[in-house]
Amino acid sequence: MISVVITNYNGRRYLPDCLSSLELQTYRDFETILVDNASTDGSVEFVEEHYPEVRIVRNRENLGFAGGTNAGIRAARGEYVLTLNNDTKADPNFMEHLGNAMDADPAAGMCAAKMLFPNGTINSTGICISRSGAAWDRGMYEPDRGQYDRPDEVFGPCAGAALYRREMLDEVGLFDEEFFCYMEDVDLAFRARLAGWACRYVPEARIYHHHGGTAGVGTEFAVYYGNRNVVWYVVKNFPSRLLITSIPWILGRNLAVIPYYAVKGRGRAIVRSKVDAVRGISRMFGKRSTIRQNVPDSDIKRFIRTWSNIGRPPHVAC
Repeated sequence: MISVVITNYNGRRYLPDCLSSLELQTYRDFETILVDNASTDGSVEFVEEHYPEVRIVRNRENLGFAGGTNAGIRAARGEYVLTLNNDTKADPNFMEHLGNAMDADPAAGMCAAKMLFPNGTINSTGICISRSGAAWDRGMYEPDRGQYDRPDEVFGPCAGAALYRREMLDEVGLFDEEFFCYMEDVDLAFRARLAGWACRYVPEARIYHHHGGTAGVGTEFAVYYGNRNVVWYVVKNFPSRLLITSIPWILGRNLAVIPYYAVKGRGRAIVRSKVDAVRGISRMFGKRSTIRQNVPDSDIKRFIRTWSNIGRPPHVAC
């Protein structure tokens, strides 16, 4: 069974498309769990009235994507967990393709979908990362000309539409709730990779995503959490040798983005993000002892690019 976990915060306007697309799935062995992060827009009441089959987990406060999704996973009964953003709309055979791909490969702990914007351009076909810690969505904003129609192995999935094996989550842990929002899926993918799990990209599994429906795009919220957490996941997960040798790239990028965002009117948010990132480094170092590495560094380094464009749209899952 697949447990679908949708974390929602004031997203009532998106829920009809999202939940109705699940009702049309060709794959029928699934449950749907809506985790509501203390919405004030009537989301819970709307779902209770129009989608009574949906199980609702109510949080008394906004726990972010990480904490909210974890609450749903803890309530889930399925052997697979499908995390969805509330502003998505799935093709009818979406879950069937993801489930078949996971069934076919016992080494796969994660499956990435083909995420498209409503206009048909690409949102994500898996996560890419660089030595600087920059993370971005493969193919983002490219016209969909079939260039990503081949099943492939990618570093990890965007948690806005990702299938996770419960066995893997039990082994490596859930989303790090200290991240709150952004990069929590990169952190989880990294821990899974270090433990030896693979991620399969399933191009037939298509889903449409408004992108930024909850947190917005380029907002102070997005700039702060994305740029704080990009430091944290690197310090927490990069293998020691890779972390040490990547310091010039890490420092260079984290300094370069300050004027980049300052000229965009987000100077206060970017400075605060880096100050808080530094303050949290000791905690992230402390978490390294809880992460088990079962694969050689080469298995990780093959996915890590040396360079990335500072202006490249950052990866987000919220």
